Amino acid sequence: MSAEAAGLAELGSAARAGGAPVVKLLKTGTDSLQTAQLETARPSASAAEDFGRRLAHTHAFSESGSRVFGQAPAGLDANTGAMGKAPLPLVAPGSPPRPWGQFYADDRILPYLQTARENGAINADGARTIERVCERLKDGDFDAHQPALVETDAALLHGDLWSGNILWATPESAAEAAEGTTDHVNPHDSIGVLIDPACQGGHAESDLAQLTVFNAPFTDRIYAAYNEASPLADGWQDRVGLHTLHILIIHAALFGGGYGRETVDVARMYG
Repeated sequence: MSAEAAGLAELGSAARAGGAPVVKLLKTGTDSLQTAQLETARPSASAAEDFGRRLAHTHAFSESGSRVFGQAPAGLDANTGAMGKAPLPLVAPGSPPRPWGQFYADDRILPYLQTARENGAINADGARTIERVCERLKDGDFDAHQPALVETDAALLHGDLWSGNILWATPESAAEAAEGTTDHVNPHDSIGVLIDPACQGGHAESDLAQLTVFNAPFTDRIYAAYNEASPLADGWQDRVGLHTLHILIIHAALFGGGYGRETVDVARMYG
C-alpha cells in the first residue's frame, strides 16, 4: 500500500468517527491510486469553522489508544513514508516513544538540511541557525501538551496540510465522494475535504501551522473553532512558526530558491 493510500484509509476511519471529511479512495495500484471526484465550491467562514472542529476530532482519533511521534498509518511499511517527492521518516506502531522536540529535530528538520545546502537554498550561516534551533528542540525547550481532546502521545496528522490539500466541495459531491459527511449541518454550505495526505503521528499544532504557510482561507476561523472544540496548550501562538519549519525546509530541499531564506528567517525566531 502506498503512503497516500494508507493515509487516506486511516484518515477515513477518523472521518467516519466525526473527524474532518476525507476524499474516498476508489482504487490503488503499485504506482497509482484513484480517488473519487469532488466538485469545488467557495469556502466560507462557517465552513472553515466546521472544518476546524472536525479536524480537532481527527487529531484525537485512535483505534488502539496509542500513537507515537512519527508513527506510520496502519498498513504502511514505515520505510516507505513520503511527503510529495521527499522521503518521510516514519516508525512502526509500538515503537519506543520519543519527546516531540527530539522527533521534530531528528526526523522532520535535519534530514532535509544537507540537500537544501547542496542546492544552494541554505548557506552555512543559515544551516548553523537551523542547527541551533534543533539543539533547543532536543533539549525540550519547545515541548508542549497536545490539544485537550488528544489522549495519545502523538496526534493523527494529515501531515501536509497546506491550503491546496483542503478541497472545498459542494455538499452534494462531498456526500458521494468523501468519507465523514453524513452529519453535515448546513446543506447549502461548502465542506472542507482532506486530500493528498502525508499521514503520521505528530503534534496537532503542526497541521494547524501548515495552514498558514500558503494562506489557507479563513485560517483564523479554523483556529478559533478548533481551539473551542479542543483547547490548545498555552503559548501556541508563539509556536506557529516553529511548526512550519518542517514543510518549509522540505520545500527548500525540493525546490530551493526563496524557500531556503524563508526557512532560515523563521528559524531565527527560535534560535
